[in-house]
Amino acid sequence: MSTDAPADPSPQPSPEPLNPPAGQGESPLPTADAAYWEAAAASFDDEPDHGLRDPAVRAAWAVRLRTWLPSGPAAVLDLGCGTGSLSLLAAEQGHHVTGIDRSEGMIARARTKLAGHEAAFLVGEAAEPPVGERRFDVVLVRHVLWALPDPAAALRRWAGLLTPGGRLVLVEGRWGEAGPVGLPAAELTALVAPLAARTQVESLAHDPALWGKEVADERYVLLADLPRRHTEVVDVHLVLRRGDEVLLARRANTGYADGLFHAPSGHAEDGEDVREAMIREAAEEVGLRLAPEDLRVALVMQHCAPPPARPRIGWFFEAAYGAGGEPWNREPDKCAELAWFPLDALPDDMVAYCRAGLDGLRAGHRFLLHWHRPGDAIAYDPVGPDRAVVLDGPGPTG
Repeated sequence: MSTDAPADPSPQPSPEPLNPPAGQGESPLPTADAAYWEAAAASFDDEPDHGLRDPAVRAAWAVRLRTWLPSGPAAVLDLGCGTGSLSLLAAEQGHHVTGIDRSEGMIARARTKLAGHEAAFLVGEAAEPPVGERRFDVVLVRHVLWALPDPAAALRRWAGLLTPGGRLVLVEGRWGEAGPVGLPAAELTALVAPLAARTQVESLAHDPALWGKEVADERYVLLADLPRRHTEVVDVHLVLRRGDEVLLARRANTGYADGLFHAPSGHAEDGEDVREAMIREAAEEVGLRLAPEDLRVALVMQHCAPPPARPRIGWFFEAAYGAGGEPWNREPDKCAELAWFPLDALPDDMVAYCRAGLDGLRAGHRFLLHWHRPGDAIAYDPVGPDRAVVLDGPGPTG
């Protein structure tokens, strides 16, 4: 959902972690003006634990990372990566790193710092990483979660990006004596507990080598290992009907299927049933205020994007045009356009599984499988293999 960033004064020197100017409210990172972070990029590495220029500080973080990350090569997602100092250590230890930061200046420095290493860097928000269907063995986040407006939602999103048995590595703390800011370890442990099979908190305040100085405040890492059992994301899709037409949204800037048409959709959050999730997503994406009685389950599909993506359960809900108001594009940063198409003349430039779902719905099916194979494209291919498998059973007999 689009929001307007508040005006921001000129950047000022900041304590650890990098702290936006006063006046940004309780959740500064997502709402602070991008210009602040661009200006901060030039001096970000001046803090000992940001730039790791001191060999002793660098060595201390390298030792910690080696104990927090898997012993063999792993896919590591570094959120709020800054200039890439921790990403570089992880890459030097043999891991495949993807870094995300909202500042183009930070990302430019990270790309320079890791030139020649197996790493990729993307501009984006830590709370909603633009990584599409990719999954990671580790999500590494340092000094970011405390400043997000909804830490619990961010944690659920990050946990959903992990492979079964994957690990969250969360470096956080509570800094300052007068008006301290941050996230106490006990609070973060409670937030993570519903997601993890095992958690461990390790104090970092007692090791001055990590910070380049003695510190007296609360600093720690929380390691959270996810269950190894099979789990699937549940997603919901709105099939808004205007007579024989359906509403589709062209994706943009999400890291998954950008440029392709797709039904307005999203993930069910923990504690939501699928109907509640559909009502929320319809409001967030196309501004509709639907009531439960406006929705009808049209189709259920287990689907999976090309490997290494994980399978999902997709619920397709029908609603009639006029229910909940007039649809409009509430997320122009993620949606290039909304358009109506006849159900029997859908565009070819669609997400393949969504096209299969709508084709199945038009044919009267209620249950489908749609699993991509290695080498398949995410986009619908009118002359490619049909991956849809109908699961509708025969009616009762006798």
